[in-house]
Amino acid sequence: MTAAAEHPVGLRIIGGTKIYPGTVALKSVDFELRMGAVNVLVGENGAGKSTMMKVIAGVEQLTEGRIEMEGEEVRFTSTDDAERHGIGMIFQELNLFPNLTVAENIFMAHEKTRYGFDIDAEGQRAETRRLMKRLEHNIDPDTLVGDLKVGQQQIVEIAKSLARKAKILILDEPTSALSATEVEILFKVIAELKTEGVGLVYISHRMDELIRVGDYITVLRDGAITGARSMEGVDVPWIVRSMIGESSKDFAKEIEHPYGEEALRVEEIRLPDSGGGFVVDGVSFSLRQGEILGIYGLMGAGRTELLETIIGRHHLADGEVWVNGKKMGKPSVSDRISHGLALIPEDRKHDGLVQILSIRENMTLSSLGAVTRGFHMNLAAEKSRVAEFVKRMVIKIASPENPVSSLSGGNQQKVVISKALMTGPKVLLMDEPSRGIDIGAKAEVFRVMRQLAAEGLGIVFVTSDLEEVLSLSDRIIVMSNGRITGTFNRDEATDTKLVQASAAGHNPDADQLNRKTA
Repeated sequence: MTAAAEHPVGLRIIGGTKIYPGTVALKSVDFELRMGAVNVLVGENGAGKSTMMKVIAGVEQLTEGRIEMEGEEVRFTSTDDAERHGIGMIFQELNLFPNLTVAENIFMAHEKTRYGFDIDAEGQRAETRRLMKRLEHNIDPDTLVGDLKVGQQQIVEIAKSLARKAKILILDEPTSALSATEVEILFKVIAELKTEGVGLVYISHRMDELIRVGDYITVLRDGAITGARSMEGVDVPWIVRSMIGESSKDFAKEIEHPYGEEALRVEEIRLPDSGGGFVVDGVSFSLRQGEILGIYGLMGAGRTELLETIIGRHHLADGEVWVNGKKMGKPSVSDRISHGLALIPEDRKHDGLVQILSIRENMTLSSLGAVTRGFHMNLAAEKSRVAEFVKRMVIKIASPENPVSSLSGGNQQKVVISKALMTGPKVLLMDEPSRGIDIGAKAEVFRVMRQLAAEGLGIVFVTSDLEEVLSLSDRIIVMSNGRITGTFNRDEATDTKLVQASAAGHNPDADQLNRKTA
């Protein structure tokens, strides 16, 4: 039996075109989604991947063209309409209610009821426990989603889709916030869904994942399909050529330069957790002007909390911070920004951007003083400054007056980075700066980081990507369970050494990854 016969087409887009004001997001695409298989969808940020999936999920409607299911034309006017046809989607930007419990989020708008009107809260909690067991997570159904870490919220988002029992499931960057162990669990669930005949669409910028999990691949570039085939025989160079016409990722060209004076020093940073221990436990390091310091570790290592403590977000934190030789006072975000610290947060949607504001307003939000004269803003100066950073960061926009929510994930990330750079920082703290960014955008962001370092900016960046931390860092710190478990210069760092250091302190995620590497 041929692969096509094993995996019948469950949904087709024929001549699909989607036009936004000033932008053609999809250009006459023909797409086939096969059932009982993983349909990989790749392309640079802004290529049209998320737009095409939003059309299938009922979030957007085609300007031209049609959708067919089982040979019949269908039209999804809403997400509810798509769900009635068995389509579910896990969005790249988490779509959860932080002030509701895990169980309430999972069954939002699909509540279990008794006699059709009374919500069966206990039944929802029981089903949530079953889903969490399937996903191998011990998350209490009554926990508020806002109290969970980003990786745990991603697990809740996945559980929410599993609860819908969709026939077609779209996963948009599902592993962007997951640890190595959580990724393995997700892949096991995907394999189970395939055996049940579910058709899956898998969007990711992680090439190794695509090749490992995919059965069929479709490549988009500038809203058009540039390649569609079985995954058999596909390798990374083929994917990259189809995406951007290049055969090399070119993460970061070296820009050799001497380091300057000490830009940042932290001593004995501690941040207590709710259980009586420490999320960050006695961390000390220094950073010189022009140096890029990579902090590697797995989920739960305390990396994000360390950066948040340095920027002054946590008032219960203990320890000392110096910027350019000046000791910082009590934790205060605004005070530390004024002294030259800037943070690129991990969760750009909630912590980095105001979705209802324009691209221009978001970019200048942290540096309004630079474009203010007396009591009035100099709008001409603001527009000029925004145009400068749009060009510098290669941000794809139709107009700076469009809402920032209209941009692709990678371009939103570039807006967040631009906003931080506009404050004129001496030290830039970057938490997972490449999360949800494609190969081309990564290369652009990393080249900017190298250029900024060459100009004397000190950079601390957190990542769980071994290739990134080894390619970009001048020096690497490894964290596990809130502590530093290894420090390496660029010449001595290897992936094996980093994984072994991240396994220190009996981190189960690291233990599993270490066994795989070995």
